[in-house]
Amino acid sequence: MADCQGDGEGASSPVELYEKLTAQGEQVRTLKTAKASKADIDAAVQLLLKLKINYKQMTGQDYKAGCPPSENSVAPENGPAAGGADDEDTVDPWNVSTNNAKGVDYDKLILRFGSSKIDKELVDRIEKVSGQKAHHFLRRGIFFSHRDMHQVLDAYEKQKSFYLYTGRGPSSEAMHVGHLIPFIFTKWLQDVFDIPLVIQLTDDEKYLWKDLSLEDCHRFAVENTKDIIACGFDVNKTFIFSDLEYMGASPEFYRNVVKIQKHVTFNQVKGIFGFTDSDCIGKISFPAIQAAPSFSNSFPQIFNGRKDVQCLIPCAIDQDPYFRMTRDVAPRIGYPKPALLHSTFFPALQGAQTKMSASDANSSIFLTDTPKQIKNKVNKHAFSGGKDTVEEHRKYGGNPDVDVAFMYLTFFLEDDEQLEKIRQDYASGALLTGELKKLLIDTLQPIIEQHQQRRKEVTEENVKQFMTPRPLNFN
Repeated sequence: MADCQGDGEGASSPVELYEKLTAQGEQVRTLKTAKASKADIDAAVQLLLKLKINYKQMTGQDYKAGCPPSENSVAPENGPAAGGADDEDTVDPWNVSTNNAKGVDYDKLILRFGSSKIDKELVDRIEKVSGQKAHHFLRRGIFFSHRDMHQVLDAYEKQKSFYLYTGRGPSSEAMHVGHLIPFIFTKWLQDVFDIPLVIQLTDDEKYLWKDLSLEDCHRFAVENTKDIIACGFDVNKTFIFSDLEYMGASPEFYRNVVKIQKHVTFNQVKGIFGFTDSDCIGKISFPAIQAAPSFSNSFPQIFNGRKDVQCLIPCAIDQDPYFRMTRDVAPRIGYPKPALLHSTFFPALQGAQTKMSASDANSSIFLTDTPKQIKNKVNKHAFSGGKDTVEEHRKYGGNPDVDVAFMYLTFFLEDDEQLEKIRQDYASGALLTGELKKLLIDTLQPIIEQHQQRRKEVTEENVKQFMTPRPLNFN
């Protein structure tokens, strides 16, 4: 959602990075000796591990205490050592990248983040409790990881409701198709469980991280709201708010921000988010603002001051660091921990090594694109898993696991049987790359055209209605 360098990236030489590592190792030992809180020690250890990874990338060698590097000990092209085992995917709120053409290894990410896999048992239970067939995002593992979803369902079965919270960082006027994923799924959750939803627009965050004016960030928030409304949310159950507006209008929201800030140390946010001494203080305090909507009494107009209503957050897994911090703080300030449902990333047209980005027009299909633009982008830029010639492709088949057109169909083609047939035909060579791309184009064009039509119907009065603090239908 923003641009941030990890700790150690500012080091200009291996020796400087070595000195940072040594100091951080000493900091960890000091905290352990002083029997500091587990949260402080864990944050310091996370930062130490990040520095070690950066050191190996810079020098091609593992860090060893007492063995400083020479100034010229730099790995070729400043990359990881040849054959290095530390080819770990980069996943944080600002950067997503991998060297694997299939994309991020989500099973490893579950282990790394300490979340739980959404297995068939949980999908079946969601169907049973909701009384609805599971969304294809759940059936296909697009939403693949969770925190405390069973707890949410336990409570719901006992007639205890919950609410939804998701968000958008408005860095541009136009959203791309990848931005729709959490909103499509959140709308399904809202419909099947009949619960209220709050949507945070972090225009303050974009001002802090991007080279944008405050006015532009807020304008983008309003424009993005129109796209969000066009997803079909129920105005009687949905509150959309801009941080720049709501923070000043809600003392209860701001009080929760301050409570969170008091219980998270600078050392913790450095360890979690990789902030450095040169980052502005707005960035360092921002995570508390993204955490505050996780607590129901941040919205007294909806929940009448209740602080015991649990929150469920559908989001891409790169946002999880914010909510690991939130879950750590929650019991210390007397609130229930938010539960989470994590989605995979929507890949860039050029391949699954990174997610789609609004800052690169050729990597993205925007919600404002014409049918012709969609066709041209898919045909010209979508990475293919096919063979170099028709003859080879017919003989050996294509690889749907790395083919971007097929990946996009897993998100937008709802028919499971049709999708499986496309997979088999492409893998066998019966379906050519051009034909697969045409299937995607024929699927995407009407979806985006229909979205554009719904957006045209959104008036300024509709925007005002959704963004006005007010009671919602909540039982």
